[in-house]
Amino acid sequence: MLNTTRKLLDQRRGPGQIAEPQLMSPGFATKLSLSLMLLVALWTSTGFAQTSNARADDPNKRLLGDVMMEKYLAQEAAKLGDRFLDGARTLDEWKAMRPRLRQEFLEMIGLWPMPEKTPLRATITGKIEKDDFVVEKLHFQSRPGLYVTANLWRPRQIAGKLPAVVLFVGHYNRGRNGHKTFMQDHGMWFAKNGYVCLIFDSLTRGELPGEHLGTYNGQRWWWLSRGYTPAAVECWNAVRSIDYLVSRPEVDRDRIAATGLSGGGALTFWITAVDDRVKCAAAASGMTDWESNVTNRIVRLHCDCMLPINTYGWEFTTVAALAAPRPLLLLNCDDDLGFPMAANRRISARLRKIYGMYGKDAFFTDYVTHGPVGAHAYTPDSRMAIFKWINHHLKGDDRSVTDANFERFPEEDLRTFPTDNDLPKDALNNVIDQTFVPQAEVSLPAPGEFKAWGEKLLGRLRSLSFPTFPDRIPASDKAPRPNFFTFVEWERESGPQVRTTESGLLVYVTLHGLVSNEPPRNKQVTLVVLNEGEPLEKLPDWAAPFVSNQEPHAILAPRGVGPTAWTRQRANYVERAHVLVGRTVDQGRVWDVAAVARPLNGEGPVKVIGRGQAGILGAYAALWEPSIKEAIVVDPPTSHATGPIFMNVLRVLDIPEALGLLAPRRLTLVNASHSAFDRTQEIYKRAGAEGSLQRR
Repeated sequence: MLNTTRKLLDQRRGPGQIAEPQLMSPGFATKLSLSLMLLVALWTSTGFAQTSNARADDPNKRLLGDVMMEKYLAQEAAKLGDRFLDGARTLDEWKAMRPRLRQEFLEMIGLWPMPEKTPLRATITGKIEKDDFVVEKLHFQSRPGLYVTANLWRPRQIAGKLPAVVLFVGHYNRGRNGHKTFMQDHGMWFAKNGYVCLIFDSLTRGELPGEHLGTYNGQRWWWLSRGYTPAAVECWNAVRSIDYLVSRPEVDRDRIAATGLSGGGALTFWITAVDDRVKCAAAASGMTDWESNVTNRIVRLHCDCMLPINTYGWEFTTVAALAAPRPLLLLNCDDDLGFPMAANRRISARLRKIYGMYGKDAFFTDYVTHGPVGAHAYTPDSRMAIFKWINHHLKGDDRSVTDANFERFPEEDLRTFPTDNDLPKDALNNVIDQTFVPQAEVSLPAPGEFKAWGEKLLGRLRSLSFPTFPDRIPASDKAPRPNFFTFVEWERESGPQVRTTESGLLVYVTLHGLVSNEPPRNKQVTLVVLNEGEPLEKLPDWAAPFVSNQEPHAILAPRGVGPTAWTRQRANYVERAHVLVGRTVDQGRVWDVAAVARPLNGEGPVKVIGRGQAGILGAYAALWEPSIKEAIVVDPPTSHATGPIFMNVLRVLDIPEALGLLAPRRLTLVNASHSAFDRTQEIYKRAGAEGSLQRR
């Protein structure tokens, strides 16, 4: 029905030429310029348009960590590239997997188990009535205190049940009005053409704004430990918006479509994947794959709401595949900087595969519009493609359509809450990230049940936080020293030993009283784990009391510490890309500790020591590496909310319980008077290992 790609014809470009969008409607230029302004702001703030050590052309100014992590993350992303449909090769295999995959996706955005559907308390605060349509200004609570502000557009005259559209908006900043008001031309079109259309504000750009950029700006890394992403709130609000629509007497619950662009396009994929009440979808510029996000670093342009926590190591297009075999239209602009066409073609090819398996080839198509370089907006032809797609699949209507070209209302007139005094005092939108995903409440083991209790917790920890870890982490290998004329380095020729813990990933270790590949016999070896800024050449002052001069020991700078530090950038490419390939940086550091500890003393005993977060990294390494028989943690943090950061860990346990899992191994906690560690002590007591724990 729709052409897969429009012909360029006279829009073909020569060198330096930029194709102009066709048929600009009134208001389109404003939208386009706003979108371009947003992209330019992101472009310059994330390092695309500025020279930094990480992206400088001069190799002498590139840090070893930058080069290493770019290659490592690209390698890990490539491993996931072949995991579309989780490897299903037949329709029967896919159908058998689909319920599990749907649940995994819900877990990855923090919606499993699904929250309780509490009363919506929907309230209409005002109406605008025209000759042929009505706008209702309303709000509902998707959960108590989480307000969703919306405009509902419908025909004035209603005869029988009507098809409905839930329209999700992107990151247009309309301030106090909420960005639903920016999309009013779409609402008008649907109402004038016989639909009920609900447009609601997203969490970050609504009348009651919350936060979308927790890891993008690096202020809320605890989101990852909590298993929280704003995608969860947006998807839940979308589920409840459909609940609201089907509660209305004029809505046909069997004819509901979802559509949106950018963040709204991503949300179109989310809701279609998890809610089968969506019978038709049209997603514009809402998805790009891991090759694009990670290898080409496009994640630096994307808000946290655009991405799940990739707990299960998915190939990203699998999310969209959960829509099949329902009709799905994928739209993109050929010059969209944030959604490159190369990724769009890969995604389209994968989706054609799943729709072909269902024998529903015509139910998926892609549509490419053309615009200026960097265009990230609706164009007249992309809007009409959406209208035609929804008309065809919800109404069986294949007549030609016109663009949404209407006189607009003043945006203030579409507010749900007209004045600031009308805003609800009990709204939790700006703090919902603190409570939306429940934190685990861990009961202590009953007497005699420590082993079963520990095995259950470790199993859940492996499933939700460390699923990419093997049963035992492979031992590290000695690696050749990098070419120091290529990278900015401080290391001397007589400096630390270089070891590889994963393919292409280097860490640095200094050996004291040890000869490489000749571990001491019948002696314990100590491994000291460093935090950023701690010296690699000598034993840190805080560690000296626990390592005698005669005791063989090694000092480890895990990934990102010391010689392998990477350039810090806004949008936190390395840290966020780690999550897209299935772990956090700190989880990678746990891997490094375990990989270095294993060969350090053959199969002999190893004691691991660290301060603050590095101490907790060592303790977790002991959970996965049996050769680590003892752990010393100096100045232990009380909660993963402050780090170290592991995916979903607070949905399983917190630091005091994790330390308790080490029983009956020896554990020393230094400067650990906080009452949180009373739980660790009690766990050791119930494990019958009270004498193995010291608190100094």
